[in-house]
Amino acid sequence: MAGGKFKKEKPPGGAHFQGGIPFHKSKGQHILKNPLLVDSIVQKSGIKSTDIILEIGPGTGNLTKKLLEAGKSVIAVELDPRMVLELQRRFQGTPFSSRLKVIQGDVLKCDLPYFDICVANIPYQISSPLTFKLLAHRPLFRCAVIMFQREFAMRLVAQPGDSLYCRLSVNTQLLSRVNHLLKVGRNNFRPPPKVDSSVVRIEPRKPLPPVNFKEWDGLVRICFNRKNKTLGALFRQKTVLNMLEKNYKTLQALQLTPEDFSADAEMAVCVSALGDTLGDMNMDKDEDEDDDEDEEMEIDDKDAKSNAFKEKVLSVLKLGGFEDKRSSKLAQADFMHLLSLFNKAGIHFS
Repeated sequence: MAGGKFKKEKPPGGAHFQGGIPFHKSKGQHILKNPLLVDSIVQKSGIKSTDIILEIGPGTGNLTKKLLEAGKSVIAVELDPRMVLELQRRFQGTPFSSRLKVIQGDVLKCDLPYFDICVANIPYQISSPLTFKLLAHRPLFRCAVIMFQREFAMRLVAQPGDSLYCRLSVNTQLLSRVNHLLKVGRNNFRPPPKVDSSVVRIEPRKPLPPVNFKEWDGLVRICFNRKNKTLGALFRQKTVLNMLEKNYKTLQALQLTPEDFSADAEMAVCVSALGDTLGDMNMDKDEDEDDDEDEEMEIDDKDAKSNAFKEKVLSVLKLGGFEDKRSSKLAQADFMHLLSLFNKAGIHFS
């Protein structure tokens, strides 16, 4: 286990043991027991003999041993002090001991050192914040090969039109190339979790896309609030128009445009914070409602100034042919184009 709170407690009657150590399912402690699967993960990681490898939640070290055999060294981040002792005991007096560094602590709170590649079987409850913490890490690593809960993994790789396509998909794929490597059944773990898993490969994009990331996420957040509503319906909502008009007036009064937050250091801060806002599941609201459901939330047409701004926003959508399109069908390039059209009209999202 690598993240979340850890408290000493007596194991329940049905606790699972590995090497005499009880494992707690509630803390995400599920150890890979299939050696062929461990070998497959290491092989698909493409580890070089010169690589410094980051492992998150090493547990008793089954995967750690294979990583030490394949790379130059392993940095293992582990929250559970019992597991830390077990790791140190397991490799003490072996040729691997000098090439293993164990950091005891919460991976979400630790400052991570330099690494070339990350290979991990993580506690699933930290999936989203961990993904974006890694993508915010500088300098950028080559790739991460991580075991996720299967539905979360499918959201990461989802494409426009897929039922699981969401803000998580769009933001992750903006910053990285994501590929599904293999499905892993729950019986490959001890104790078995309640869900199946998948191994995903994440490769940070180099160079990073030329986008103001705060603006990008501001736009995408609005678009995926109701991903199956038309953009015309979404951008007619009073709360959306009020926010955009406030930004518009502030920037006009100051005669400024937003600073370029896509600068690498600033972008890293924004990306890291993103994991806290997404949540691991149910990132978007389901769309069984009619497009007219939020009609009462639209802006009052009697307010002439506000109505003029509303028309300005809608004219941008019409210009790009976006008014009748839905976020669930839009690709990265579409969101990029839409953001550029809004910005050219002086409308900003941060």
